[in-house]
Amino acid sequence: MKIEKVLNNNVILAFNESDQEMVVMGRGIAFQKHPGDEIEEDKIEKTFVPEGQDVMEHLLSLYRDIDPDILEVATNVIKYAQGVLRARLSNHIYLTLPDHLSYAISRAKEGLDIKSPLTWEIKRFYKIEHEIGLKALELVEKNLNIQLPETEAAAIALHIVNARQDEQDLQVTIKMTEMVQDILNIVSYYYGTTFKEESFQYTRFITHLQYFARRLLQQERKESGDNFLYEQVKHKYEKAFKCTERINEYLSSSQGATLTTDEQLYLAIHIQRVTTEE
Repeated sequence: MKIEKVLNNNVILAFNESDQEMVVMGRGIAFQKHPGDEIEEDKIEKTFVPEGQDVMEHLLSLYRDIDPDILEVATNVIKYAQGVLRARLSNHIYLTLPDHLSYAISRAKEGLDIKSPLTWEIKRFYKIEHEIGLKALELVEKNLNIQLPETEAAAIALHIVNARQDEQDLQVTIKMTEMVQDILNIVSYYYGTTFKEESFQYTRFITHLQYFARRLLQQERKESGDNFLYEQVKHKYEKAFKCTERINEYLSSSQGATLTTDEQLYLAIHIQRVTTEE
């Protein structure tokens, strides 16, 4: 495989076996290399094919204009995140995270501290991703000698969450987080209780709400039509079902949507479990 274009010491463009233009990444992979030179395969750490010409143009602009040291830190954060999560992240994060870090660093140099949205909620709902965000701040300070505010850890966590969700729109991730918090508030207020955030049932409830919010916002909802189970649970967990009616009112006013029978059924079960847990 030969080099088509050198973007920086760690990133090059090449063509794969299907004659598709691809991005090849690796530490020092393009050092003292030129177009037409063979790629040293033992230095390849990551390859991906950008989806669409607009993505390719954005990538070329980004990797040409951003400080290579920032790109290297961003790449190391991504590698660290994939190791911790034991999961691959969407290729799009190789665009979004370097872009975000570059902007955050330029703001820090100017003395501007722009608060990230939903910092508190992200720390609660995406604890592992937030820890990765804190690690990213350490890497920035260690390698670039720049101290970013701790709130940036939440913003970085959002990008990681997004990259785990098949790169859905970042605004969808933000709306998901807001919706989960709103529903938690409704349940907490209805029962006059606070949740045991370290408990297993609370963690399960949060996970259920995250998937529910995602399906609702992306309009991926299905209905099984199991009315027998619905009636059984409605009778058995009457208070939990009353609580789902409050949630229904909230969804109707905020999202223009209401719970399906299945959604109300499983939401009631989770509410019952999390509010009766010893």
